[in-house]
Amino acid sequence: MKRTLLTIAVTSLFFTYSCKNAQVSQPKTTENKTVKSNITDEQLMDKVQQDALKYFWDYAEPNSMLGRERYHEDDIYPDNDKHVITTGGSGFGLATILVGVERGFVPRKEAVKRLTKMMDFLAKADRHKGAWSHWINGETGKTVSFGKKDNGGDLVETAFLTSGILMVREYFKNGNAEEKALAAKCDELWKGIQWNWYTKGGEKVLYWHWSPEYQWEMNFPLEGYNECLITYILAASSPTYSIDAETYYKGWTRNGTYLTDKTKYGLPLYVKYNYAEEYGGPLFWAQYSYIGLDPTGLSDKLVKNYFDVNKNQTLIDYKYCVENPKQWKGYGPNYWGLTAGYTRNQDGSTGYTAHMPTNDNGVITPTAALSSFPYTPKESMDFLRFIYTQKPEFIGSAGPYDATSVNYNNWSTPRYLAIDQGTIAPMIENYRTGFLWKLFMNAPEIQQGLKKLSFQSSKYGIK
Repeated sequence: MKRTLLTIAVTSLFFTYSCKNAQVSQPKTTENKTVKSNITDEQLMDKVQQDALKYFWDYAEPNSMLGRERYHEDDIYPDNDKHVITTGGSGFGLATILVGVERGFVPRKEAVKRLTKMMDFLAKADRHKGAWSHWINGETGKTVSFGKKDNGGDLVETAFLTSGILMVREYFKNGNAEEKALAAKCDELWKGIQWNWYTKGGEKVLYWHWSPEYQWEMNFPLEGYNECLITYILAASSPTYSIDAETYYKGWTRNGTYLTDKTKYGLPLYVKYNYAEEYGGPLFWAQYSYIGLDPTGLSDKLVKNYFDVNKNQTLIDYKYCVENPKQWKGYGPNYWGLTAGYTRNQDGSTGYTAHMPTNDNGVITPTAALSSFPYTPKESMDFLRFIYTQKPEFIGSAGPYDATSVNYNNWSTPRYLAIDQGTIAPMIENYRTGFLWKLFMNAPEIQQGLKKLSFQSSKYGIK
């Protein structure tokens, strides 16, 4: 699900149409979802990780086995959307499956078989100068338009997918013959992405979209700060179609002008968040690029520590919810977190918006706090414990529902989005063990790409 604020309006229109007049109902399942209050923190993290895995393991698109754009427990599902897979969400799904293998939630051999099928599908699916489209038909592999002119390559969604592909490669590259074959397929997909094509003829900036039909008409340069940092990291790291450091510093950092000395709640923001400079933006900006990219002690020529950037953005969101200036019922230390996702429209139907302090309508998106564990472990654990032990009505078959509200009479939508559910297990695992961070950061090309961009990380010997 594309989240940059310039595209939220388009996405909202799509969701309004597809959910028109759809009042939220409770799912048909009647299983007892109550969790005992004496459950340990470790058991709770195991549970939510295993629940989130179900989205990509049990509810995967049946032909490609990749992540569906959405899954509705209330059976409100557009007929033309049943086989739409999401590129970025599928990348997070790959990371989620790796967590499942590492923790023994799914058998390694079965995971290898399924992951191989996914890579075979991606190899045959439509590609646009090596990049995949935002949405793909899971039956045919054909591009599904995200918007009228958004019917070609989507470099950011491709980056989220590629991050997952590289972690799969690193995890299995020294395994048995079947695992090595899977890793080789991943490597081939990675090397086929023409990152430098997306500089529109050599401009010192990456562009989000290119379409064979509309060419560069979407005209969306990737400039910071938002969720797109990983796109530049991968583009610089490519062994086949790389960009140079000048493209990163002139494009992403806006010639170094995206730094700020602003603070909120006494916390420095460090960077100018696009269209959200006062509080930082929706929390997915601190999550999507960091499924594999470890921000701990990570610096470049301008930012001294990316972990501090993400931690402060998350704490600002938390402190805003605790302050609760709009006086929404329920907001507090154990119920917080604003990010893009489903929302409750004024008429009670379900829509979509980028929740954040400057766009707060009383709806809490569970993935916001749950995917913030590396930055706010105590605050995230308080949320996790509250929602599982005290709000079973907010929990479905694949974990917490995408949108909840104590304020609106304990309203929730029994629906899931891949891009939201897919960050939960990986980011919790990065907090617990650093598992995915280690896989990604130790990939040889990533090490070289980071050095090219003058990144440093003593943790991984990058200087």
